[in-house]
Amino acid sequence: MKQEYNIATPLLQLITSEQAHHYRIIPMESSNRTFMFKSDQISENLQQELQIVLNKDVELIEETTENIQQYLSINFRQRNKNHSEDLHFSNDFLEKLLFTAKDIGSSDIHFEPYEYKCRVRFRLDGKLKEQFIISPQEYPVIINKLKIQAGLDISEKRLPQDGRITVKTTTEEFDIRVSSLPTLHGEKMVLRILSKDANHIQLDELGFTTKELKTYKETIKKPNGIILISGPTGSGKTTTLYATLKLLNDDETNILTIEDPIEYTLEGVNQVQLKENIGLDFASTLRTFLRQDPDVIMVGEIRDAKTANMAIRAALTGHLVLSTIHTNSAWATISRLIDMGIPSFLIASTLNVSVAQRLVRQLCNDCKEKSNISKDLFPSNFQIPKHLKAHFKAMGCNSCYHTGYQGRKAIYEIIPITKTLIHHIKQNDLEIDDYLNEHNISTLKSNAITLVEEGLTSIEEVYALLSD
Repeated sequence: MKQEYNIATPLLQLITSEQAHHYRIIPMESSNRTFMFKSDQISENLQQELQIVLNKDVELIEETTENIQQYLSINFRQRNKNHSEDLHFSNDFLEKLLFTAKDIGSSDIHFEPYEYKCRVRFRLDGKLKEQFIISPQEYPVIINKLKIQAGLDISEKRLPQDGRITVKTTTEEFDIRVSSLPTLHGEKMVLRILSKDANHIQLDELGFTTKELKTYKETIKKPNGIILISGPTGSGKTTTLYATLKLLNDDETNILTIEDPIEYTLEGVNQVQLKENIGLDFASTLRTFLRQDPDVIMVGEIRDAKTANMAIRAALTGHLVLSTIHTNSAWATISRLIDMGIPSFLIASTLNVSVAQRLVRQLCNDCKEKSNISKDLFPSNFQIPKHLKAHFKAMGCNSCYHTGYQGRKAIYEIIPITKTLIHHIKQNDLEIDDYLNEHNISTLKSNAITLVEEGLTSIEEVYALLSD
């Protein structure tokens, strides 16, 4: 059995990085009265000293020196006084941190202050992973440097602020959206790394099956109508929209977008940044778009009835409208629009296709381990396919930063609106399970279990989808 070296974040907060390395201890369990640690140098003196330092009863469990070193190197960064290039304490810490995050594919950087230490976490493949520990004395200096670079007021520590940083080198350029939030022990700051160029996004590389890609491409070739992509925040909807725009973008097509924020730039596409504080919202901008002779319009998100009505109007007047909406499935989009007050006959007349998507982490090929199937791995209401005899588990290694996963893949649920479904929508008959089965339309759940069967992801990663 492979040793798991990651430690849960609440346990990491029990001691500082300096204490972990000085005493060579690893926190394993805690209660109101007792802390339990692993160590490779157990002694009564060590136990007594820790009880005094931590003001808690302490229990020690023996562990090998090799394993303790692995725990320490993965979970606790140590100051290196003799290494001028040490990322954690170097003068150019911020610059190196930003490029490190960008290079390993992190989407967000979280700076978080606590009473006795502050931490930096990277979001990798949708999950947060602690990377560095900063002392409370160093933390305010780093936050002020970030605020200056983002154009924020360093004297304002009581109110949230938003800013932007542009990072330029001789070979690349990218933007970082900065958000600060006052908390109990200081300002929490989140940096969202925005890729400026959408030219690398390819529709056929996102995760569509061959059948789904064919269906989707057929629907976006229509000259007018609405294409809606649904899913939770962070499910890759914007990336799918931009891959679609890239396919539609040519010298004969006028494309306009209204977004919040503009995450990618695409040559030949006219992009507008939402600014609600001055009245530049989705609905009002859409109204102006209709006077700009567009062929294709992208609306970042349909949030309310006003925006939905304008999107419907644009589709009825001969425009192709692309947008996103927050629903759990492709067909639930119909109910959501009806709840917004859109008449069923207008939905049926304008909607070309409804798409739902999720992002699923892919298992690391260097460390995934094969295991037998058992019922307790699945939700109780899920019918396990008879041919599914084995699955792969995420383990963790140096290649995947000890997460067990490398990269993400989108899975889709695509429902083109046919004459039969138009009839269902007009009659407010939203039960279409039989229709989906008859036409072999794959759902998010069926596509998720296919990835498990192929060994591309774990049951744990798609558990929530299987329980729907």
